Amino acid sequence: MTLDRTLPDGPKMPVFLRLIKFVTRPIDYVEDFAKIYGDSFTVGGRKTPLVYFSQPEALQAIFAADANHLEAGGGNSGLSFLLGINSLLALEGDRHQRERQLLTPPFHGERMRAYGQIIEEITQQVINEWKPGKSFNVRESMQEISLRVILRVVFGLDEGEKLQQLRQKISSLLEFLGSPLLSFALFFGFLQKDLGAWSPWGWVLRQIKQIDELVYALIKERRAEVNSNRQDILSLMMSARDENNQPMTDVELRDELMTLLIAGHETTASALTWALYWIDRLPKVQEKLLSELKTLGENPDPSIIARLPYLTAVCQETLRIYPIALNAFPRRVKSAIEIMGYKLEPGTVIIPSIYLAHHREEVYPQPNEFKPERFLEKQFSPYEYLPFGGGTRRCIGMAFAQYEMKLVLATILSRFQVSSVNKRPVRPVRRGLTLAAPAGMRMVANLI
Repeated sequence: MTLDRTLPDGPKMPVFLRLIKFVTRPIDYVEDFAKIYGDSFTVGGRKTPLVYFSQPEALQAIFAADANHLEAGGGNSGLSFLLGINSLLALEGDRHQRERQLLTPPFHGERMRAYGQIIEEITQQVINEWKPGKSFNVRESMQEISLRVILRVVFGLDEGEKLQQLRQKISSLLEFLGSPLLSFALFFGFLQKDLGAWSPWGWVLRQIKQIDELVYALIKERRAEVNSNRQDILSLMMSARDENNQPMTDVELRDELMTLLIAGHETTASALTWALYWIDRLPKVQEKLLSELKTLGENPDPSIIARLPYLTAVCQETLRIYPIALNAFPRRVKSAIEIMGYKLEPGTVIIPSIYLAHHREEVYPQPNEFKPERFLEKQFSPYEYLPFGGGTRRCIGMAFAQYEMKLVLATILSRFQVSSVNKRPVRPVRRGLTLAAPAGMRMVANLI
């Protein structure tokens, strides 16, 4: 068998043109290829073919594959300038498993529930600044909420100069990384040139260095504390020990903190922005959701809010229709593997498409319609619904992100009716490595 016959068919277009479309029109990129070539298609050249899959059986085979066949961390090496080489996203094998075990406990059970009140408080603080009847940038507000939550819950920072410095520098960095210019630089390596502080990439690297200085100072300060009963995630990470009773080093802590920050801030802000957009756009959805929220009474426990069926379904459908990540982490074939009848040779890169999996007509009838009810009527498998990726690489912050999303929405909608200023439908745009609502989307909040 020649290599060409082992791969699904796909577009034969110059890499440069293909990448331009991938960056500027990410949804059209996958939808157009899927319409022409079907469920599986190959992009890229013979040297490093990229094979897209979205069928549940294919995704199950990919996520369950033995680590001897597929590696996932290498596909994220392009993020090492930001997250470092010790990031959970970049690790493989035993090191990935060790780090995952050290990081998982703070995101589950009682630990997570303890953060509920903090999320509600921060949401109230931000929406207190809204002026009824006056428009505001909805994404900026949602970013402010998610950043404050991370700085408080993950870093344990509630006030003071360190908080303000970190907040300002992180906001500037993420805003710049999400700009069209930097979105291109993330995919075109030749743009990643440090030509001094005034060059775009040079500015990014210096901003990261300044954030690093603040993060390492915070780690040093936290290590010096004695008899601390802190419950923030940084403190819990510092006290965690692996099976050899070894703690995480300062560099490991820094890399994981940056990973949690980057992965947890932009994504949650985007999801909340989309949720408010859909709730305003569909009066029946809004009516059902408000009716459910009215059953809560005064000062409901956060855990009760998190269990509300329709609110949960609205959040799930928000993450289905426009997933924040277009694809799950790419997997590189280490030793030949067969998926959906294709024998994939070493060096092939497999792309599990979250967007295409979420828009399969046989799984989600009328996939382009926003219908929370589908999640009340059916339980979807992790190979049909995968907004947080899958397998051993599934996002460890999944439960926390969903919890935060529900509490923020319930807090906002219990006080305000939020309406879009422009009623035209919008489509996702690229924002760095993720999909997001257009940056300038404005809304108006009116007291209920």
